[in-house]
Amino acid sequence: MAKPYKTTLPRLLIKQAEERPEKTALREKEWGVWQAVTWRQNLRITAEFACGLKELGLGKGDIVILIGDNRPEWIWAELAIQGLGGMALGLYQDSPAEEIEYIFDLSECKLVIAEDQEQVDKILSFRDNLPNLQYIIYHDAKGLVAYEKDVPGLMDFEAVRRIGREGHSEAVADYTRWARELKPEDPTLITTTSGTTGRPKLAMLSHINLLSMAHNLGQFDPKTSKDEFVSFLPLAWIGEQMMAVASALLFGFCVNFPETPDTASSDSREIGPHFLFSPPRVYESMAAKVQGDIMETTKFKAAMYNYFLPIGHEYVDTLFAGKEPSAMLKLKYKIADMCLFRALRDRLGFSRMRSATTGGAALGPDIFRFFHALGVNLKQIYGQTEIAGISCIHKEGEVDFTSVGAPIPETEVKITEDGEIISRSPAVFLGYYKNEEATKETVDEDGWLLSGDAGYFDDNGRLVVIDRLKDVMHLNDGTQFSPQFLENKVKFSPFLRESVVLGGGRDFVTAILCIDMAIVGHWAETQMITYTTYQDLAAKDEVYALIKSEIAKTNETLPEETRIKRFCLLYKELDADDGELTRTRKVRRKIINERYGSLIEALYTDECTLNLQTEITYQDGRVREMCGDIRIEDMEA
Repeated sequence: MAKPYKTTLPRLLIKQAEERPEKTALREKEWGVWQAVTWRQNLRITAEFACGLKELGLGKGDIVILIGDNRPEWIWAELAIQGLGGMALGLYQDSPAEEIEYIFDLSECKLVIAEDQEQVDKILSFRDNLPNLQYIIYHDAKGLVAYEKDVPGLMDFEAVRRIGREGHSEAVADYTRWARELKPEDPTLITTTSGTTGRPKLAMLSHINLLSMAHNLGQFDPKTSKDEFVSFLPLAWIGEQMMAVASALLFGFCVNFPETPDTASSDSREIGPHFLFSPPRVYESMAAKVQGDIMETTKFKAAMYNYFLPIGHEYVDTLFAGKEPSAMLKLKYKIADMCLFRALRDRLGFSRMRSATTGGAALGPDIFRFFHALGVNLKQIYGQTEIAGISCIHKEGEVDFTSVGAPIPETEVKITEDGEIISRSPAVFLGYYKNEEATKETVDEDGWLLSGDAGYFDDNGRLVVIDRLKDVMHLNDGTQFSPQFLENKVKFSPFLRESVVLGGGRDFVTAILCIDMAIVGHWAETQMITYTTYQDLAAKDEVYALIKSEIAKTNETLPEETRIKRFCLLYKELDADDGELTRTRKVRRKIINERYGSLIEALYTDECTLNLQTEITYQDGRVREMCGDIRIEDMEA
């Protein structure tokens, strides 16, 4: 029997349009009103745009770059070039100009879909260095209409559709014919890797890579055509591609696009999605916001929260220990759910949430426990871009705080003698674009994908991920620890946004921390503490005392050897534009060590203050110097 995923993305679009023509495929909020697009309309718009691309000279093997917010136009343009046998390459809209120029040059891109004036301006700033770029297509016309007279090849999305209609009277029929010529093994998507060690590599994925992953994930985490999904994370991320494109086409559910990134939370609450897939930073932000809101609310509501949340913790701790909650505990949890948790889930947009999953990096056990206490069925996913996103997930009823679950169907996972996690499945990528050497370093001769992660299988056959192999650290006394684990423990505090734990080859553990400006700022206002800037706030004695108490709470949960002994508060947030984080907010430790080497050394001396000089980079590429005194605080023994 043929596997249901042995097809292509354009063929699935055609299939959904034929079988469910009037059902809603996409929904976008515009001017406060949700605008629905049926599967029939979805196919017609895609086909017309594909015909327009054909008339502009694009076809098999060509790469179209997309950059901007999540919009239906992204989906239509992506499926259009894929229908012609080309590849779509998404970029994060906050990517710096230098990185974008590098990818344009490497891909020899002829046409880019740039959402608005900001993205068009960014591309125009280095267009003279891109001899292959012929067309810039926008779909938010604000401020751009006047550009068309002076910018060769600049046109709006609707103009390309019009060219397609004029050149192809039967656009859908032509698109269908081209789609039949495609093979499931053809490359269709290029995604940028997170690039923790340098410039991003371009991972090429085929139709079968994406669709086998969607199908096999659906075996453990089912989805139906009646489901609703809200697409608010960057479509350049493999996780969003897997949900909003591959899974949506395979299972036929509706994809909803918020009006703006700022309204994503309220718009999601209106829709009430049935499932969610987000990196840890989204859940960390949600947990921090809930805890921040509790600090602002009435004494009665705060008392309710502080009374009922421990009941939720007790209930989930009992379940995860493999025990049956007592009748009294069940009753107490039911009351807690009626009085608090149900309202909190609704406020978070989880009123109809059947399954919430997280991946892309490790999620701290405290945050995992917090969401389960609220009644959110949160599961950990493990995978990487090069395996179309996923290799393991928690099975229903087999969720725990420490593991990332078991391999999904058709996926093999094993641990090498060196402790590295490697995997093999139909979803393993085709290779890195124009980088055969890196491909050979990542996939061995037998098709095993190397992850670079350290891990092991527990007694229940579930995979436990420790950290990046190269990031696992040892103190001078031989104590081994995972900095990522400690960082996640620290970040459970609502007052902290980022943390970098240090200690490899040292006598004790230290940390460089970044406060959460919004939450610490509000706390400062309630304490009648005045401040002007992030730098000013982070240097306040009262803020240091606050963070010291938070670190003390974390230390109480850690073995003596791995407790944080000294810390400092950085006078700026860690930023992807400065190369300190990846676009999915993973710490680039090599960059941190280079930029803050003097600060790191000071943490391991008797110094109490260091004058630190560094540079910050704006999205437009401008750089400016920044300096200031950083205070170093000792934790009490």
